Amino acid sequence: MEPMEPTAGNDPHIHVQAQAGRADAAARNLIAATFGLVSNLPSVVATGCGLRVPYVMTSSRPDRVTCLACRAHARQEHLRFAVEVERLSHMLGSVITPAQGKLAADRHRDLARRFSDDDES
Repeated sequence: MEPMEPTAGNDPHIHVQAQAGRADAAARNLIAATFGLVSNLPSVVATGCGLRVPYVMTSSRPDRVTCLACRAHARQEHLRFAVEVERLSHMLGSVITPAQGKLAADRHRDLARRFSDDDES
């Protein structure tokens, strides 16, 4: 059995899930549309800062996340996704074109920039 991460208790911050970008509503909707299956949302999730918090205390939107460690985590995850999707789009047999890969990578880089901005305007 894995050791549990510390829980947030009465932490007022909004966090990012540890698997930022992979466990969001869009992925859940894709699975539901493809297979006709809908999973229950977790009540407590692991976050980028290492805490376990109620799912309702998380967001994938940069303007909502107030935990600085989670913002840094999300920034790194989106930068990593950008590099990965661009690399995969250039591979032989890829189902997305390099142009589509660049668009997706640019979107992740923009999200990374927004997570690093102190002033969300």
